[in-house]
Amino acid sequence: MTSLNRIVMARRSRQWIQELNPQTLTTFEISGSWGKQFAFQSYTQIWQRQLDVCNGPLLDDQDQIRQFDLILANQVWEHLDRPYEATLNVLEMLRPGGYFWLAVPFFIPFHAAPHDCSRWTARGLLNLLSECGFDPDGIKAEQWGNRHAAQRNLELEWPPTYNPATDDLENDPNFPICAWALARKPDQ
Repeated sequence: MTSLNRIVMARRSRQWIQELNPQTLTTFEISGSWGKQFAFQSYTQIWQRQLDVCNGPLLDDQDQIRQFDLILANQVWEHLDRPYEATLNVLEMLRPGGYFWLAVPFFIPFHAAPHDCSRWTARGLLNLLSECGFDPDGIKAEQWGNRHAAQRNLELEWPPTYNPATDDLENDPNFPICAWALARKPDQ
């Protein structure tokens, strides 16, 4: 089952990550397993309930901050009580020149898991990432949605399963369903 809400986001994001040469990247994913589709040099995945990224970065056995080339967060940031603090912690876990990719919903139903706290547009992600220390010139942010997808999100069976025969994927920039961004940590 593929969610209508994620079709365009997944296509564009796969393209962005492929351009980073995933086989050269040490990667950490916060919740989910979206990153398993790539042939990363190394891949570590920890669920948000195991590591509350709002409370601090991931540490190694010597209590040193673990460093990565790429950190992924797919449909996580809307559940965080303190997304600004979490983003600062992600920045600490990235090597200089490393990347943070995140995807978030905008116009979808409330879905507490365990909380549902916020929504962002592409502009909102750009602002969040810039304010946390990512170079604004090193951020790509996009959003996708349309009225058809919004209407499908009101169905009782949620999330809506993508049907290529009937679902319109044309983007209406004034009606976002989801947003995603790839931000580069400045070289230091």
